[in-house]
Amino acid sequence: MANEIIYLTAEGYRKLKEELDHMRAVERPAAAAAIAEARDKGDLSENAEYDAAREAQGLLEMRIAKLEETLTNSRVIDETKIDRSKVQILSKVTLLNKNNNKQVTYTIVAEHEANLREGKLAIGTPIAKALLGHKKGEEVEVTVPAGVLHFEILDISI
Repeated sequence: MANEIIYLTAEGYRKLKEELDHMRAVERPAAAAAIAEARDKGDLSENAEYDAAREAQGLLEMRIAKLEETLTNSRVIDETKIDRSKVQILSKVTLLNKNNNKQVTYTIVAEHEANLREGKLAIGTPIAKALLGHKKGEEVEVTVPAGVLHFEILDISI
């Protein structure tokens, strides 16, 4: 299976790198210390604390490996080279929902940076996919599990 390229903003890359550094520098030594402490408590064959510490260490190592893979396969997007005339990754899009006449604003981001509370919509979502390539003033129809939504693109910025 080929590794998928993951596009990130500079901020998203920095956050993932900080998380990985924290896991390596703080969480990994803490997990090793927990195993050592549990090991000192006697018979390992009946030591639930030791088993739990080993399992926690295994999960941590899996998370570290996944983050390392993500960072290895990621590419930081140069925001200066983004075409502001049409919707694409990193576009901040203001939409008018024609179904309820409400205005919403989303920033189209990579899957790893998505956070709907912050208005960051993953590029793989039905709404983001439908918006890609469209320009200001265009109307877009999106099929979602709840039905069909109709949007008008009011503004595109970075």
